[in-house]
Amino acid sequence: MHDLVEHSLKVISREQAPSGAYPACSNFPVYGYAWLRDGAFVADGVLAHGVTDGPRAFHDWTARVIAERAERIDEVVATLAAGAEVAPDSFLPTRYTLDGGDGTESWWDFQLDGYGTWLFVLERFLHSVPADGPSLRPAVRSTVRYLCATWRLPCYDWWEEHSDQVHVSTLTAVEAGLRAALRTGLLDDDLAAQATSAASSIALVVAREGTVDGRLRKWLGSDAVDGSLLAAFAPFGVVDAGTGARTVAAVERDLLDGGGVHRFRADVFYGGGRWPVLAALLGHAYLALDRPADARRQLAWIAGTAAPNGDLPEQVSDRLLAPEHRQEWLDRWGPVATPLLWSHGAFLSLAARLGVTA
Repeated sequence: MHDLVEHSLKVISREQAPSGAYPACSNFPVYGYAWLRDGAFVADGVLAHGVTDGPRAFHDWTARVIAERAERIDEVVATLAAGAEVAPDSFLPTRYTLDGGDGTESWWDFQLDGYGTWLFVLERFLHSVPADGPSLRPAVRSTVRYLCATWRLPCYDWWEEHSDQVHVSTLTAVEAGLRAALRTGLLDDDLAAQATSAASSIALVVAREGTVDGRLRKWLGSDAVDGSLLAAFAPFGVVDAGTGARTVAAVERDLLDGGGVHRFRADVFYGGGRWPVLAALLGHAYLALDRPADARRQLAWIAGTAAPNGDLPEQVSDRLLAPEHRQEWLDRWGPVATPLLWSHGAFLSLAARLGVTA
């Protein structure tokens, strides 16, 4: 465990671009880009072990990326305020080139959860490095304005699927981000009022439409469960313990499989394996439910997925939900992405919570 913490820190430091961006997986055909969701969780995992330089560089890079698109955000906000439809390519991308560009390849682009996750993680970073706050203010303000204007819209989920739905994991990530932005003190009174109103409205939608049988649902109107929903409870903390416990129980029933966690029952990506990042989220949820032994088992399972050199994969393929679909992805993109920086960041975050250090 201690060696894997040390290795994870080294992998993340080695792979971080000079710009500050974290590539999802630099040796995977389409993962040499920076996702805000992945990068935010990676930065949070590194910060949990007392390292601030890498996270600072990532947050500075993210702030630059967003600040450079301030006019684009203004246009989106104004268009929606006028009741008009926004062209799909006007929304902010979900992934960026390492130097901060939009990228030229076609992708499943309109996602909001990464922007909310960045705000949530940034507020945690500013607890350790409060002096960085003023320089980040313009990007925080722009991100809050963007999320307040767009949160009601259907968009792709964490897994870049089902763009026609309103996803509960996305809603809760946005709510968590808005509430975190309010805690930074970087918003003026008017924008703080907008963020407060939007966060409260999101919480109401989740409570009224985003639950079934007392637990969170995959998207509004669906009865399915999704591993990403665990984040709403921990670390985001935007649902109560009862909802969190029932969501954990649903994940255990439908997605927990011998230690690791599948994304959702209908998953066919690389055959639908088990994901270390979701095992880590389940571990955080177990800690929130005062189940530390179960959290330690998740940490051990993640460590057990490491390659001989210590690299962690995006998913493991020993227990697949749809094994008949695995080969088509191998033919398309090759072996599963390894090392996935998000997997290493997720491991680091849970390890720190359980007192495991380098």
